Amino acid sequence: MHVKKYLLKGLHRLQKGPGYTYKELLVWYCNNTNTHGPKRIICEGPKKKAMWFLITLLFASLVCWQWSEFIKTYLNWEVTVSLSLGFKTMDFPAVTICNASPFQYSKTKHLLMDLDELMKAVLERILAPEASYANTTSALNFTLWNNTPLVLIYEQDSSHPVVLDLFENIPSASVGSNAAQGRTCSAPGCKLAMKLCSLNGTVCTFRNFTSATQAVTEWYALQATNIFSQVSRQELVEMGYSAEHMILACLFGTEPCSYRNFTSIFYPNYGNCYIFNWGMTEKALPSANPGAEFGLKLILDIDQEDYVPFLTSTAGARLMLHEQRTYPFIKEEGIDAMSGTETSIGVLVDKLQRMGEPYSPCTMNGSDVAIRNLYSSYNTTYSSQACLHSCFQDHMIHNCSCGHFLYPLPPGARYCNNQDFPDWAYCYFNLWMSVTQRETCINMCKESCNDTQYTMTISMADWPSEASEDWIFHVLSQERDHSTNITLSRKGVVKLNIYFQEFNYRTIEESAANNIVWLLSNLGGQFGFWMGGSVLCLIEFGEIIIDFMWITIIKLVAFFKGLRQKQAQAAYTGPPPTVAELVEAHTNFGFQPDTTNPSPHVEAYPDEQTLPIPGTPPPNYDSLRLQPLDTIESDSEGDAI
Repeated sequence: MHVKKYLLKGLHRLQKGPGYTYKELLVWYCNNTNTHGPKRIICEGPKKKAMWFLITLLFASLVCWQWSEFIKTYLNWEVTVSLSLGFKTMDFPAVTICNASPFQYSKTKHLLMDLDELMKAVLERILAPEASYANTTSALNFTLWNNTPLVLIYEQDSSHPVVLDLFENIPSASVGSNAAQGRTCSAPGCKLAMKLCSLNGTVCTFRNFTSATQAVTEWYALQATNIFSQVSRQELVEMGYSAEHMILACLFGTEPCSYRNFTSIFYPNYGNCYIFNWGMTEKALPSANPGAEFGLKLILDIDQEDYVPFLTSTAGARLMLHEQRTYPFIKEEGIDAMSGTETSIGVLVDKLQRMGEPYSPCTMNGSDVAIRNLYSSYNTTYSSQACLHSCFQDHMIHNCSCGHFLYPLPPGARYCNNQDFPDWAYCYFNLWMSVTQRETCINMCKESCNDTQYTMTISMADWPSEASEDWIFHVLSQERDHSTNITLSRKGVVKLNIYFQEFNYRTIEESAANNIVWLLSNLGGQFGFWMGGSVLCLIEFGEIIIDFMWITIIKLVAFFKGLRQKQAQAAYTGPPPTVAELVEAHTNFGFQPDTTNPSPHVEAYPDEQTLPIPGTPPPNYDSLRLQPLDTIESDSEGDAI
């Protein structure tokens, strides 16, 4: 009941709205608006009226077109980039150094023994197939080989290539010409490839290489990954190079430092890595002045003689400069320093400041990125590389049921190995080569809104010189090994000088190319130029739109009301009511004229007498209108409201 009451009140107020017709409202608007064109449409004669109507319509269309273009430009969220220079004392960057070889061969030889023997046999089969075929014995452990063998593919006939396994007696396809002689081929169409098969061996693919060097190196790294993934992290750390053994000398500015000033982390590609000035537990060190004498000076012993021979083919140190509290992705962003040289690195600082959504797809701390950061256990800040690596590991676990050794594991997952996951290599390479996977991770990951990049100028020179080599190695050997004999050599030492070239830094900052002020200015300029209007004209136009809506609603209400009346009239099939029937319908029979003269002294009527009924005057017959009863009732309800 209350809802109906409120609806009736709203309808009553609605009917008191604007009493214009559409035509009257348009004429009123044209006479009273502040824009120039509509007034001339009303005031001029028929010919000029048509001309001004077309002109006004044309200019209104131009305004709408210009407005749409400006709004579209604004919603593109374009940015402008400004470059500014600053000068101040800056914090020295974090410096991460690693050995090119992740492990010492003397400590991993027992794990790699079977793999090394197999690798030597492979090289013999490639280099001297006729001589080595007779020397191939059952002493080799073919467990690793059977999971991922190396094959020779002879492609003289591209429609029917011949696949030759290095250690099989019969080729896997019919061999023509001299392809099978000696179990190898030296023709230009013969390539070495790695065979990758699924668990049941029914689906196989070949990873081709243009050089046998690339093929055997990647094959060995894949098999070593399988072996190291089954070793505990603590054992792997002990197999790597210790800070005491690797860092021979350290000097920061005028203050001496040692291996104790470095933070150790384990990076699977390079083993034990050491970070100077990471800023995790202590305040970042500032640089007193620019120049080589105020930077970081290091002398490293990479111990090249103890490299794993088939795992690492590069000798030297790997280093990277990065911000404090960021994880160093040395493989992707690091640089190499050659052994036997002094490498000087001059640093310039670039600070990048992005605006963020909706202008730039960046993130402040990674909280709005859907990828779980697997490097959060290191308590480091967000980076796009951490997101990409975490995304790949998530896809690896989802598709291959295990994680790759090179990336951190989420809780409950295990690293891939041949014993527990025989087809992991096939799954890994398919995922690694998938363009869809890379695009998915790139689209999901975002750049950091605030980033610092270090531009490096690198120069090298031989170190130590032939004249000073003897005494320098004597002193360094005495300091580290307490030996009077020389325990170091030129091919095992690396000297680094890292310093700020100058204290000038560049700030690259994004700003909105089109802000709201620009948008309103252009919208108002176009409206004023073409129509001579202002904001008040827009308000007037909004007012007439509202009036149009009110009139439309009133007409719709009247239409449905008339429709209901027609339906009521159609339902009444008898003759129209007479005047007497209408009077009777409006007569209250509970009220009749008083026919007795009661005495003023009588207080109450006797029980046996009927009560007098007051009379009512008859209605004004001349004012009666012949209407259906339901119409009369609805009108009375409206009057009551």
